[in-house]
Amino acid sequence: MPVDFTLTPEQAAAREAMRDFAITHLSKVEAAIAPFATPEERVRAIKPFFREMVRAGFMKSIIPVEDGGTYQGLLDMVISGEEASIGDVNVTCALFSCALALSPIITHGTREQRAQFLAPFLVDDGAPLAALAFSEVGGTANFDDPDPNAGSQTFAYRDGDEWVISGEKFFITNGWGWDGEGADLFVVSARTDPSVPAAQSLAVFAVPRPTQGLSFGKGLDTMGHRATPSPRIRFDEVRVPLANMIGKPGDGVQILSQTFAASGVGVAAEAVCVMRQAFEAALAFSKSDRRNGSVPIIEHQNVGYMLADMKMRLEAARYLTWKAAHYFDTTNGEGTELAVMAKVYCSEQAVQVVYDAMRLVGIESYADEMPFARLLKDAMAFPLYDGGNMGIRRRVLHKALASANYDHLAACEGRAPSKY
Repeated sequence: MPVDFTLTPEQAAAREAMRDFAITHLSKVEAAIAPFATPEERVRAIKPFFREMVRAGFMKSIIPVEDGGTYQGLLDMVISGEEASIGDVNVTCALFSCALALSPIITHGTREQRAQFLAPFLVDDGAPLAALAFSEVGGTANFDDPDPNAGSQTFAYRDGDEWVISGEKFFITNGWGWDGEGADLFVVSARTDPSVPAAQSLAVFAVPRPTQGLSFGKGLDTMGHRATPSPRIRFDEVRVPLANMIGKPGDGVQILSQTFAASGVGVAAEAVCVMRQAFEAALAFSKSDRRNGSVPIIEHQNVGYMLADMKMRLEAARYLTWKAAHYFDTTNGEGTELAVMAKVYCSEQAVQVVYDAMRLVGIESYADEMPFARLLKDAMAFPLYDGGNMGIRRRVLHKALASANYDHLAACEGRAPSKY
């Protein structure tokens, strides 16, 4: 079967719909949040835009068809997702973070759990938020440390017919909610036994917004992603029914690894979108500006070479993202190697491409009349969040490479990987 990167009519239509939505609505977000001093104020300002995404059907697009949504695969999602961050990353970050949180339920929940916890997100109006409460104060790179005294420090103990969850989480996108009330649904990782390591005790729990035991600590005002609050979130003996555990104790490591593999492809698509905006702006500038010379600067060899290098990085990143998504889909989520690679490669290339575009344009790229400063501040988050490239992502690849069963051609040839 030949390799064919031609979009289907359905994929092309979905891509165009997302592009039109971004240009019509999301291009206005930057001005809408600009007057506000805190991320909490700014996130309130993006709620109407998020609600428009729900009305346009994009919330349903992250939930599979069999569960009542319209999602048909990661590849379709990232093809249209490349358009989603044109002009702004905040609103689509909130949407994709809902997808991140709901993923463990979609992939590992029982039929009853999927029906119960996905229902609030199968809406045609409103602004429901889901948040994955995984990252912790002190870092999460070693969440699966074999030492029981290390690793994840959020714990759940059984009390009758309930799980009681306590711990402090950090950098939980959507966790603050729209007004400090918390997300509508938290998906929380916690160990069920402090005497054994994560491989035997880490579990995932669906936690509808608690009425007691949820509090917020100091929030950070981040350099980019300006409408994404990042407070510390404390779960203090939050109670949920036993039936709210997704899978069983010990399943959490595998569930979360698969969840972050899929989300990494989404980050890669966002990175491609940022690269594309930087390239387009630099190309337009180079064709129109002479810098008081006799010809547009694109006529100069160095400028042409820089643009060529930027375009090569952009194209390579896009097709690695598509291949990673296709491989994930066709292996039913087992093929995660390319997903991790796409997250690492595309996120780091996004920083480089934006920086190169700024070098090409010069000092004016540092001012707010051009998009580059915003793009750079947002791009800097991509290698750091959603499982930092140095803390988690490269370690996953290192583990795979070191395995005696590693087959470096499996992903290239579309075969399911060996178990490591």
